Amino acid sequence: MNYDRRQRKPSLLALSGALLAAASVGLSAYASHGAADSQAQSNLQTAALFAFGHGLALAALAAGTARRMGKGALSLLLLGTLLFSGSLVGGALWGVSTRLAPAGGVTLMLGWVLWAVDAVRR
Repeated sequence: MNYDRRQRKPSLLALSGALLAAASVGLSAYASHGAADSQAQSNLQTAALFAFGHGLALAALAAGTARRMGKGALSLLLLGTLLFSGSLVGGALWGVSTRLAPAGGVTLMLGWVLWAVDAVRR
C-alpha cells in the first residue's frame, strides 16, 4: 500500500465523520448544561453518543476504503446517523416528530452489515 499524501483524494466521508464527532461534543455539553427537560436531555445524549461513535468510525474507516461496497456501507452509516441523531435532536430542541429515528437506526444496521460483507469479500 502506498500512503503518499499527494496521491490520495480528500475523503468527504472522513470529513463528515470528523464534523459529526465534533458536533456531538457540543451536543453532549448542551444536553448536560442547557436542556431543562429530562426527556430532551436523554434524547440529546443518545443523539450525541450515536453521532460521536459513527462519526469516529467514518473518520477512521473512510481513508482506507477504496471499494464501492465499502464506500456504500460508510455512506449508509452517514445517512443513518443523520436520520437517527437528527431526528432526536429535532424532537428535543424544536418539538418536531422523531419518526425518522427508526429509519435511521435500520439504515445504520444495514450499513454495518454491508461493511461486514465487504470485509469478508476483500
